[in-house]
Amino acid sequence: MAYHPFGSPGLKIMAVIVASALWFTVAGEQNVERTLRVPLEFRNKPANLEILGDPPTTVDVRVLGSSTLLSRIDPGEVVAMIDLGAARPGSRLFHLRTDEVRVPYGVDVQQLTPATIALELEKSARRTLPIEPATEGDPAPGFVAGKVASDPPSVDVIGPESRVKELTSATTEPVSVAGRRERVHDTVTVGVSDSAVRLVEPKSAAVTIEILPAPVERLVRGVPIRWRSLNAGLTARVEPLTASVTVRGRRDAIDAMRAETIDAFVDLAGLGPGQYNLRVQFDPTESFGVSATEPTVVRVTIK
Repeated sequence: MAYHPFGSPGLKIMAVIVASALWFTVAGEQNVERTLRVPLEFRNKPANLEILGDPPTTVDVRVLGSSTLLSRIDPGEVVAMIDLGAARPGSRLFHLRTDEVRVPYGVDVQQLTPATIALELEKSARRTLPIEPATEGDPAPGFVAGKVASDPPSVDVIGPESRVKELTSATTEPVSVAGRRERVHDTVTVGVSDSAVRLVEPKSAAVTIEILPAPVERLVRGVPIRWRSLNAGLTARVEPLTASVTVRGRRDAIDAMRAETIDAFVDLAGLGPGQYNLRVQFDPTESFGVSATEPTVVRVTIK
């Protein structure tokens, strides 16, 4: 069927009437003012500066426009901005300007509240921190958590110079050792305790925690006290001859402990004839340690 641009004149007249009515309605609508709480954005911040504290994230903007237009504004269509391109370290004040507010066409900005924003700016600093994994829970009865290792062992952080200097380590999500009897492996997210400081790059760490038998203690009586490094031609007498020693270590090593296997001694190096009160000493060992000894000091007579 051929198209006739001037066909159905009644419909065309009706369309013109409706369009005209809408135009006059909108054109005749009065402008109104309305206050909107809108996001505040910081633009062009120098890479070597950090904002300290908790800067405001919103401001109140007084806008003017038709009631219909203002009622149709979506969140994010109106945004206030502060240009930090020329900012310097220190306590600074920035004016909020009406020409730095993004608004839809047909909307005018009348006023911003507050009119100024105070910011504390500081130089940015970067540092490498060791990772100290966090743990939670207790191993099974009779076991304890031992050495904790992280891979990688350290991480780079960045933030305000003063806050970065205060940090001594980075941390991780807690790794649970609850009820465990053997080595624990887990991969967790790395972070820092100060929210003003952040990782240069998001990192995860592989954490290994050794689970060891809990050390036990035992009192061993009659441990012989020997002397060492006596000068040639001299004799020595130790009183008393034995000590009671409390040892601590792995259960298997402590259960097998005998008085003769504990090497208690006094050091006579450089001493001549006479009487001395000397401290009882022990050689270090990997299988056990000495928690206490009685007596701690003995009398030694050298002739």
